[in-house]
Amino acid sequence: MANKTLWRNWGGNLKYRPSKVSYPDSEKKIVKLVKKCAAKKRKIRAIGSGHSWTPLCETDQILVSLDEYQGIESVDQDKMQATVFAGTKIQNLTALLFKHGLAMENLGDIDVQSIAGAISTGTHGTGISMGNIPTQVVAMDIVIASGEVVHCSEEENQDIFKAAQICLGTLGIISKITLQCVPAYKLKYDITKESVEDGLENLADYIANNRNYEFYWFPHTNTIQNKFSNITDEPAQKSTPLNFINDYVLENGLFGAISAVTRVVPRTSKSVAKLSAAAVGTVSKVNWSHLVYATPRLVKFNEMEYNIPIESFNDVFLEVVDAIERYQFKVHFPLENRFLKGDDIYLSPAYQRDSAHISLHVYKGKAYQKYFKTMEAIFLNNQGRPHWAKMHNLTAEQLAPRYPMWNKFLAIRQQLDPKGMFLNAYLMNLLGVEMEDLG
Repeated sequence: MANKTLWRNWGGNLKYRPSKVSYPDSEKKIVKLVKKCAAKKRKIRAIGSGHSWTPLCETDQILVSLDEYQGIESVDQDKMQATVFAGTKIQNLTALLFKHGLAMENLGDIDVQSIAGAISTGTHGTGISMGNIPTQVVAMDIVIASGEVVHCSEEENQDIFKAAQICLGTLGIISKITLQCVPAYKLKYDITKESVEDGLENLADYIANNRNYEFYWFPHTNTIQNKFSNITDEPAQKSTPLNFINDYVLENGLFGAISAVTRVVPRTSKSVAKLSAAAVGTVSKVNWSHLVYATPRLVKFNEMEYNIPIESFNDVFLEVVDAIERYQFKVHFPLENRFLKGDDIYLSPAYQRDSAHISLHVYKGKAYQKYFKTMEAIFLNNQGRPHWAKMHNLTAEQLAPRYPMWNKFLAIRQQLDPKGMFLNAYLMNLLGVEMEDLG
């Protein structure tokens, strides 16, 4: 335990001082901690790797980190399922799965999160035939406010399971997760460059005919960068000095340096965006899936991301492009655009619809409020649902109509945690929970 430790998130926009930080290394210790806090009427928030920009984990009471509760508990090779401890970092998890000849079906482009944190906030990659990371979960164990360990899956406690797959840490502390895996596979990763007009004309084909497809648009330019990944039998390629130069020197070191210039002199943003677009080249490489998906993120930023129905994407994207030019926002980070299969998870932004995600980034220290507010209005006018871990301005009043299973989720939360042990002020506002609602 550490007392009065100052905690910051990765993005640096949040900081808080929990009264105590606990690092349980077993489910038994999690249960003991929860029971002790219940007896003393203390609140608990669990934290993963701090990659959320929203204050989901903020607390001045007990903060629980599962960093010492990592690894694979068991593997069922016949079912290709692995039961893992909730604190396991994704980059460690994928390496361990690989040793068993297994892989996760899909991943996002950052792999430093804990698996529990990733599923609790709806982390996702891209690929219209696949859902977000929570859709790969087939069972979970959760330590609820009473100290009971609840097992849930599609077959057992199904309503709890559908709520728990994306639960923002409000149902209890997830202790174990069973993942549906696939045989280890290699991906051929290709980067190309084209105009916005050509990219949108080809978009439906790109989405339909590639396992993973996303594109980046560079503000103030007519340039997009396409990223394709497809399964291949080609031999894996070793990392080369050129890969290192691209991933660390250009995309992080050089980009970080010129980003710092835009913070001091914002009017240079347009020139930096054009320079970045001009630097986009053609890349092709082959490697095992877990070594392809993730890219290093050393340049810090603030981020907003919204999910919209996929059929609305072209119109919404063009409206976003137009707004950036009309208001001459001083931004240079490219906009990331990804595509995802719908699901049936109660708080999933992709609930009951195939979706597109548009992500906006602003370099740390630069003004982002007006930019994000303008774009948020566009998304909300087009059935937008925010990414739970990224910046947004919605409260329960605006969120509830956007999630058909909102009230069902709230009822399950109330059932499992009637006194609000796992809530903080932000979550009470987000979910519309009043003090009189808590027993």
